[in-house]
Amino acid sequence: MKTSSRFNRQLSFIVEIDKLKSILRHTLLMDGSRRENDAEHAWHLSLMALVFSDLSKGKDLDLFKVVRMVLIHDLVEIDSGDAFLYDEKKRAELKTLERGAARRIFGLLPRDQAREFRRLWEEFEERKSPEARFAAALDRFQPVLHNYKTKGKTWKRHKVDAATVLEKNAHIADGVPVLWELVKEMVAEGVKEGYFGKSEECR
Repeated sequence: MKTSSRFNRQLSFIVEIDKLKSILRHTLLMDGSRRENDAEHAWHLSLMALVFSDLSKGKDLDLFKVVRMVLIHDLVEIDSGDAFLYDEKKRAELKTLERGAARRIFGLLPRDQAREFRRLWEEFEERKSPEARFAAALDRFQPVLHNYKTKGKTWKRHKVDAATVLEKNAHIADGVPVLWELVKEMVAEGVKEGYFGKSEECR
């Protein structure tokens, strides 16, 4: 079959991103049976964006942009791997790797699409637009919900305390205040139920 150069680049990108299905996150599925992969995470966030769009703090939200952001935001992990939110050292080390990964992976696409995807990825990382703040809030809320539903299995395994969970996820309030209130309730209950690596009062 005769195909254009543009199509061939698009197809190469589609083949490459299949690797996202093999990138395991630290987050467990809600039934606790196994670790979630990055592709499942992106799918889950996309549906959350559709369902929770009316809860966004931003007005006149471009929902299509949000969905595009959450679908591509972790593609860089094909090269860099997943960094656990509470592992400060590894997350700092991966920042440079992620920028190189963005250049390589999005660069597989035709130039116009490569620029668009890179711009969306950077917008998500910067969290300045209403869409990015909403997408980032969902990205942080989802693993908290998973941890709550699995009785803190990942938190306990990595000795994460309640205060750190609240600190690292506080920007949920910038995108979806209702979800932030729910996070605080789940963390407070988690403290009572012993879901954290260290026993402490919820701040």
